[in-house]
Amino acid sequence: MNKLSNKVQLIGHLGQDPEIVKFDDGNQLAKFNVATNEVYKNAQGEKVTDTQWHNVVMRGRLSEIAEEFLSKGKQVAVEGKLVHRSYENKENEKRFVTEIHAYEIKLL
Repeated sequence: MNKLSNKVQLIGHLGQDPEIVKFDDGNQLAKFNVATNEVYKNAQGEKVTDTQWHNVVMRGRLSEIAEEFLSKGKQVAVEGKLVHRSYENKENEKRFVTEIHAYEIKLL
């Protein structure tokens, strides 16, 4: 049951080309966002599309795959875990970020 305690699966489209960050030790990571859409009818019977954006981070070999094969608009399935973190921006304001740290990806 432990493997189900923090697991995210989603299918969506990339909102941008992956941002690749390379480190001095040869490692790299890929960052990008994925849009998911939910379509429903509101109280007036009008069709409404609700788009949610999800920040995705990939490391190691997955980041290499992202660099080579992913681009804005491509549909992708991502599986990973939710990670919450905080940082201070240039104005010393505390910011909070929620990311999906992906450990599996499927190009659709």
